[in-house]
Amino acid sequence: MNRDLEWDGCANVRDLGGLPAAGGRRTRWGAVVRSDTPDRLTPAGWQAAAAHGVRTILDLRTPGEHRAGPGHRPPEMTVVQVPLDHPDDPNRGAYGGTPLYLRPFMERWPDRCARALRAIAQAPPGGVLVHCVAGRDRTGLVTLLLLALAGVPQRDILADYELSAARLRPLYARLGQPDDGLRVERRLAQAGTTTAEVIRALLDGLDAEEYLRSGGLTASELTALRERLTVVDEGRGQDAGVVVAVEDRGGAAR
Repeated sequence: MNRDLEWDGCANVRDLGGLPAAGGRRTRWGAVVRSDTPDRLTPAGWQAAAAHGVRTILDLRTPGEHRAGPGHRPPEMTVVQVPLDHPDDPNRGAYGGTPLYLRPFMERWPDRCARALRAIAQAPPGGVLVHCVAGRDRTGLVTLLLLALAGVPQRDILADYELSAARLRPLYARLGQPDDGLRVERRLAQAGTTTAEVIRALLDGLDAEEYLRSGGLTASELTALRERLTVVDEGRGQDAGVVVAVEDRGGAAR
């Protein structure tokens, strides 16, 4: 199955399923999807999201950021607003919109990271769509923590993070805006580093479970996240895996 999803109106959408995880498990198809803002989805795009099994939308944006009305969002989808940024974060201006903000933010606000993952753990049956505006930085941080908690290898977490740069280029072009990835590259070059180096350094030595516990997640919430996000890898072939993906979608039978 292809992790990249084509939902008309969005550019940076992918399923977190199909990745190797700890303990002989793999990430579950349809359980969690990451994206740029779904405000731009057309009716066909919303239909594709519903068909994929999305039932909860986790909105990480800050109050005051652009918000469209419910539009064509299917009535069975529930929006949960958990703003990730803190208004008093001193690092947002210096590092905002680049991977450089990840470590300072995590060190300062573990409770805010834990709140976002708690919303995923407590979501009702069905898939969870996690988004901010571009689906790159805030969504990338939540995704990184989810995958690290599941025991996904560092190379796969990094590869997922880096995908956003390529997926967003057509969106900026369509909106008539400069490619923000070029700004990010310049800022990283000024700091003498790269996205890959920043993410690897962050993941080296990261104990995602202990970090999220420090932010307030309970043992039962951590277990719920792992159970939602992963499934035992029974070593089936490609065709059988597609059948399993449909049965496992969203972490619960529908």
